[in-house]
Amino acid sequence: MRIGYALGVTSPRRAALLAALVCVLLLSVAMPLRNYLGQRAELAAVYEQQHILADKIAELARRRGLLADPEHIETQARERLRYVLPGEAPYLVQLPPGTIVAAGTGGVQASTQPWYGQLWKSINSG
Repeated sequence: MRIGYALGVTSPRRAALLAALVCVLLLSVAMPLRNYLGQRAELAAVYEQQHILADKIAELARRRGLLADPEHIETQARERLRYVLPGEAPYLVQLPPGTIVAAGTGGVQASTQPWYGQLWKSINSG
């Protein structure tokens, strides 16, 4: 009870009233604090989304610049749509099944067998 006397609380009724007042003050501060923290998290998510959209805008501007170049359009038409100029002979190379074309080199690599299996197969067939 010495703490109660130090705070000026001399009866249990006053102590209960003081405790209720402290609880009300805590609850009145808790809700705005929760809203503040929620808004901060939402603001951080919006900034992240803004950075993502800025990156997309930069990528679209780069692609727009590429599409303004007639050489790029011709290259894309040849690669994706298989267009040819008048007088050119179109051809398409068909690889045997089980081969993979390397992306960077344009060469052919064996797909499923390890090197020693290919070696054994070449020895047996040759």
